[in-house]
Amino acid sequence: MRSVIRPVEVTDEPFLWDMLYLALYVPPDATPLPREVIYQPELAKYVKDWGQPDDIGFIAMLKDSQMPVGAAWLRLFKSSNKGFGYVNDETPELTIAVLPDYRGHGIGSQLLTQLVETAQPCYSAVSLSVSPDNPALRLYRRFGFEVIGQGGNSLTLTKTFISPTNHIY
Repeated sequence: MRSVIRPVEVTDEPFLWDMLYLALYVPPDATPLPREVIYQPELAKYVKDWGQPDDIGFIAMLKDSQMPVGAAWLRLFKSSNKGFGYVNDETPELTIAVLPDYRGHGIGSQLLTQLVETAQPCYSAVSLSVSPDNPALRLYRRFGFEVIGQGGNSLTLTKTFISPTNHIY
């Protein structure tokens, strides 16, 4: 499956809302969450008013049809407005999702690779929140994310970047 990765544009916000809904892990035997859940403030802040100065994101599109099939993005939150994977005011949180029919084809890896490469010069780490039962946890571990905490039914993971400003000698 051939895809291309491009930066998220302000006009992609409706697709980011779709991806936010898909990023919410629901176990296979559980009832899906109502779509409206993404508009609750604790979730909506991951997409609402996309295009802020610190926002970084990418869309995966099928090469032949240009249909968007996945997205990965970072957003920086403050202690007064913490996200689910909040670590500190300097560490942005990652959100990623791929349409179900296109999972398992390397698209998530492509998105995560581009996002990590872009974030590394800007931040010393990125974080995320994930259910321990979510199959995506394997992807995050492959990319070097490490568990730094657990709260309720989710793990907080971070990927720390080695750069001249945080390199240990």
